[in-house]
Formats: sequence, C-alpha cells, structure tokens
Amino acid sequence: MAKDTEIIYGTHAVRHALQQRSDSILELWVQDGRQSGRELIQIISLAEQQSLHLVKVPKSTLDRVTANAVHQGVAIRLRIENAGLPADIDTVLAATTDRPRLFLVLDGIQDPHNLGACLRTANAAGVDAVILPKDRAVAITPVVRKVASGAAESTTVITVTNISRTLRDLQAAGVWIVGTEDKAEKTLYELDLSISIAFVLGAEGEGIRSNTRNHCDFLVRLPMQGSVESLNVSVATGICLYETVRQRRSWSNK
Repeated sequence: MAKDTEIIYGTHAVRHALQQRSDSILELWVQDGRQSGRELIQIISLAEQQSLHLVKVPKSTLDRVTANAVHQGVAIRLRIENAGLPADIDTVLAATTDRPRLFLVLDGIQDPHNLGACLRTANAAGVDAVILPKDRAVAITPVVRKVASGAAESTTVITVTNISRTLRDLQAAGVWIVGTEDKAEKTLYELDLSISIAFVLGAEGEGIRSNTRNHCDFLVRLPMQGSVESLNVSVATGICLYETVRQRRSWSNK
C-alpha cells in the first residue's frame, strides 16, 4: 500500500468515513455475499449517493488488505489526512464559546484500542479537543478508527511535539490542568469542574510522566473500593469526562 494512503475497515468506521471523508476515498470493497446486513446496506446506499464505485471481493481479499483484522465485510482505501478535524491549540482556543472549555490530554497511550475508546468517549462528552504527543505514543491507526466508531473523523485531535509547552499554553488561556494519579490526596469528586479543564491521563501502567505532572494545577485520584489498584485508561477517561458533564449540567440548572 502506498505510504500516502491507509485502509479503514469495520462498518462503523467505514460509514463515518463515507460521511466525513468521502472526497478522500479511493477504493471501497464489500465482501461478496454479505450485502444484506442493515449496516452494509446503509454503507452501499451512501456510496451510491456519492457515486463511489463499490467492488465486491471475496473474504480472502479483505483478510489480506486488513491484515486479517475483524473487518465485518467492508473496507476502504483512502488518502491519509490529519486525524480528526484539523486544528491547532491557538485555533481551538480562539473559537468563540459560551461554556467552559474541556480538553483531554493523553500522555503516551500505547494501546490503539484504548486510544480509540478514549476518542469515542471524548466525542460523546463534547470535548473541545484531544491532545496527543507526537512521539512515544500510538497514532491514529485503522484499529483506532475502528474502535472509535467514527469519533476519529469527527473529533478535533491535535498532535503536539511538546506536551509541557502545550499545557502552559492552555494555562495561559485560563484552562486549569487536572492530572490523574493513584496517590493524589483529593478525589475527582472533590474538584469543582465548572471551570475550564484539561484532564491529563497517562500511559497504561505508568501514568503521567513526571515532567507532565509538574505542570498540573491539580492532581486527583479515582476512589477504589475493591482490591483493584487502578482502572484502564479509557475507563478512567470516561469517569473524568462524564463527572464533568454531570457537574456542569447540575450547576447550569440551578
């Protein structure tokens, strides 16, 4: 496969690519004999509406182009573009909004399934942007897109070379930096999340790096009641973001 193209597979990821990135699609493959499922019918209908040529291929072809992934009978090849909605920190911060800002900073996530799940939750919670480091972290891969179920195409994702500098830029714009750490004194539920917040969550098993931790205004932990010491990063992300959603809805209704 050419370096300037990528393969996306799975019904959710392909459908959202058709809706969000149809101009970039070069080839669309559907497994021969599997055109009757509801989701595949929707994909075929979208392709026809956009006059995209659909090629029916045997399962072995889809297995080959997706490296034997669980492709659900559909895959596309498209030109590589920026992950999510293209933007930078200055552009996002300059955008007019009547609500507190909400960012998600993922410091060195290695597992594409975790990143995909984080993107999906971030999109659902209405984050302004997800911020990823350029190095020592997983990028937006086909696996990430599949797990994200369309969120990778409709969420603002910013890749930066220096997380610490980005955190300083956010602080200068009035955004408070909240890091998660198992040994923090305060719990998430003791923090006022009605202000503009950037949550920082770290890599699986390692947490946020020390230099990143030094730039946090607050450190919080999630209270653990059982014998498990920590949560999967995508689960922790969901708890943090939706506690923010809950608090902001509660206070806006007062």
